[in-house]
Amino acid sequence: MLDFDPQDLIKEIAYNVERKDKIKAGLVLNYFFDLEPEHRAQVLRILATGEPDFSLPYFLDFLQKDKKLIEDTEFKTALLEVVFADPHLLGDYLKNGVEPREILLQVAGETKLPELVPYLTEILTSTEEENILKCTIEALGNIGDPQATTPVSEFLYSNNRTLILAAINALGKIGSPTAIKRLAEKMGHDTHLDLLILDIFSQIQDTLSLQKLNETLSSHYAHLRNYAKNKLVRIGSKAVPFLVENLNFDDPDLVIHTLNVLGEIGDEAAVLPIRKLLSNQPKDSNVRFAAYEALGFLPVDKGAYTLAAGLTDKDEQVRVAAASAIERNLSPVLIAGIRNMVKGEDEEVKNVVKAIITAQTKELFLNLLPEDNFKKLALDFLQKKCPPDLRNYYFELLEKYGYKDLVPRAEEEKEEKPVALAVDDSKMILSIYKASLFELGFEPRLFAKPEEALEWLKENKPNIMFTDLNMPGLTGIELTAKTRQIYKPEELTIIMVTTQNEATDNEAAKEAGVTDILYKPFTKDILEAKIKEYLK
Repeated sequence: MLDFDPQDLIKEIAYNVERKDKIKAGLVLNYFFDLEPEHRAQVLRILATGEPDFSLPYFLDFLQKDKKLIEDTEFKTALLEVVFADPHLLGDYLKNGVEPREILLQVAGETKLPELVPYLTEILTSTEEENILKCTIEALGNIGDPQATTPVSEFLYSNNRTLILAAINALGKIGSPTAIKRLAEKMGHDTHLDLLILDIFSQIQDTLSLQKLNETLSSHYAHLRNYAKNKLVRIGSKAVPFLVENLNFDDPDLVIHTLNVLGEIGDEAAVLPIRKLLSNQPKDSNVRFAAYEALGFLPVDKGAYTLAAGLTDKDEQVRVAAASAIERNLSPVLIAGIRNMVKGEDEEVKNVVKAIITAQTKELFLNLLPEDNFKKLALDFLQKKCPPDLRNYYFELLEKYGYKDLVPRAEEEKEEKPVALAVDDSKMILSIYKASLFELGFEPRLFAKPEEALEWLKENKPNIMFTDLNMPGLTGIELTAKTRQIYKPEELTIIMVTTQNEATDNEAAKEAGVTDILYKPFTKDILEAKIKEYLK
């Protein structure tokens, strides 16, 4: 407890500051920690008015005695006021290693003063202390001056992971074109670091960052592609101009990944470029499938003929994707055009009918029922070749909308069938699996989320398993690795089904325990051949 009036001390320190009397000021300030908070605040405000070379040493002395003072708002404000009055004084203290160094480096970063950058970069070359280097890099990042880019970038290739992470975060805060370029150059060697860098790109969202995110769609590494796709979807319309440029490249995998992202973003600015892509009739059916799948999420007010044309594609997957897109963009023009398409009984018409049913298109199906030929072909497919759950779905529609007389009597349950598991985040692909596997005599078990498939596998063993490669959450490779912890290769055949033939992915898939790899597009005949190869 003080044995004198605190106001006397405050008056004394004000007098000493005015006269720059360091000796007397030091004696008086020995009682600083004995003061109540409101009296401390008064002393700090008086010190903040003094010359920096007079006042700053006292602030450092206080911090050396109690580092928690830096958390006090009044203290930090007064300290920063002194630093702003003469930044070079703090720079000299930093260069000379005055304690507490970590706190002073933190303060330097908070000032965001470019004048301190030369002092901080000099520290990077004059010490090997990890914590000091880390604090210095963080300070340079917080200042955000581009002149720090090169010295900070050198730590991207340090043997110290702590310093690498600090450098990545600092360059992200600097955000200059050169900083973004340095981060991009660092990618491709470490999964965790790659994802951290992509996250930084998605936050900055300048032209270069968006370009780098977009370029990652063509990466050979699935984890990078998937992460970039998720980030681009979240960025949304701002990314669309970069994405549509990808549609001009003769790179099916890149185009497919791009179409997936454009569909999820749902910006109508992508409609015209996708229609143009389809008008050029891409040879790769996976590209055509992805294009129609994307159009299913976009408002296609014009160019309905593009969607209708997809129903006559030679590939079943494309036909189903086109049917689904039509359902979401249904119009009188489309209905009239498709009614004309289903008036014959040749194989092409049957394929159109099958695609419409497989895509589970409620409104399109009901609007086509008045066409007698469609009604005949649809009922024939439903009764003879359609999976039970899908058949029941349509029979319930018929009963609900006044076509009860078209619904046949329920048949007795047939014998138990072998089970085929299929995992794919595309509901259209799952619909195709369902129809094809049913025709091949299997009971299809379908999952759009790999995590749910894994839970099912813990309690159930299928006769064969098909899984996509690129899926959100767990990738097909990760799902396979986790499945192999449950079932050994001789216990369960796992077929990886993918649109791309990347050596990196193929090798990773084999290491995870994949039995074989199948490339999209697949047909019922291709599935049958693969099943016969492994199920003796």
